Amino acid sequence: MVTKISMGSSLYGALAYNAQKINEGQGKLLATNKVFDSCTGKIDLARAFNDFMVYLPEGIRTEKPVLHISLNPHPDDRLTDMEMENIARDYLDRLGYGSQPYMIFKHEDIDRHHLHIVTLNVDERGKRLNQDFLFRRSERIRKELEKQYGLKPAQKKKGEVQQVARKVDIGKGDVKKQVGNAVKALAPKYRFQSFGEYRALLSLYHISVEEVRGEVKGREYHGLVYSATDDKGNKVGNPFKSSLFGKAAGHTAIERHFEISKKQIAEGKFTNPTKRAVLAALARTYHKDRFVDLLKEKGIDTVFRLTEEGRIYGATFIDHRTGCVLNGSRMGKELSANALQEHFTLPYADKKPIPMAVRTEETSSQQQTVSDGHEHLPDGLGLLMPTSPVIDAEEEAFIRAMRKRKKKGKGRSL
Repeated sequence: MVTKISMGSSLYGALAYNAQKINEGQGKLLATNKVFDSCTGKIDLARAFNDFMVYLPEGIRTEKPVLHISLNPHPDDRLTDMEMENIARDYLDRLGYGSQPYMIFKHEDIDRHHLHIVTLNVDERGKRLNQDFLFRRSERIRKELEKQYGLKPAQKKKGEVQQVARKVDIGKGDVKKQVGNAVKALAPKYRFQSFGEYRALLSLYHISVEEVRGEVKGREYHGLVYSATDDKGNKVGNPFKSSLFGKAAGHTAIERHFEISKKQIAEGKFTNPTKRAVLAALARTYHKDRFVDLLKEKGIDTVFRLTEEGRIYGATFIDHRTGCVLNGSRMGKELSANALQEHFTLPYADKKPIPMAVRTEETSSQQQTVSDGHEHLPDGLGLLMPTSPVIDAEEEAFIRAMRKRKKKGKGRSL
């Protein structure tokens, strides 16, 4: 677990930062002390600020009375909300802040779920609390909590070298080493559930992987072969057996990684943030390149698999925020290859979506329905499709255009 302590003067800023995360559904309020909690899952920022201000008397001399603490367990430490709350409370008690007003927030916007704590560094009389050796005490408490809760320690093991994945550049030579370093660095950092998803991840780093099956002396074997690729995905140079890069890059280890990833993605609900981002991007454009750029801005890479005619037959999204690689169909039919292909090839593909529906004449007396286009996105179109009898504005425009074409095709009748 990694701990970080920040001291500041802006109580409102610290509260607003965390309240925004929780109110947007990217976290939870786990616990409070001397601060009101409505138990609605939302935070009343003004109420929380006023509750803290009760314990901040006017005229205090302490320049930085606000303490903002983050506790970051290792991603492999799968903790319940209650366990995380207990860790935070134990930390505050041992640090000497257990009786202070505080709020404990859990952030879930990235794969590594972590805690933020906002509290005060002064007592009710405005006197600064004991800060002697504060960071040293925090470090000692961290080690105690790691042992108590069985958490992974923050320090690296002696001699451990952190692998960094870099794109393979055949011009730099020693391609085997480049491929091996990238392969060994990527698997521990990303979750993927199929060879297709694994292949899409590797393609970002100019690497391809193929399954090899055969029989030797009556025994079947399964292996993997890695190759470097150019910018267009074409293989270059000689292929490399997975055994050259260790067991972790082999067929058995990767298949085991599929099973672990499937379980972790289901338990952590890591599909949700990626799906929300993809649907939001679809709602903003019908242009494929613009769609890819919008997701890249959010930290998501898109890999399309295309036929020779340029038709989409597969789509994979690599979410670097959550460390998850997900085929579109895994997130729903509206993100399948067919749905995406339809979305990007309709006659109005270069136009901006109009998230609006209009009532038919039979129900014109009722009010017009308007949607923001972010919650109902069937078939990848990003258009509202309510159950009531409505006609989509853009669909009607398309139908009218087709009727005109049909009339022109018939020509004049005598």
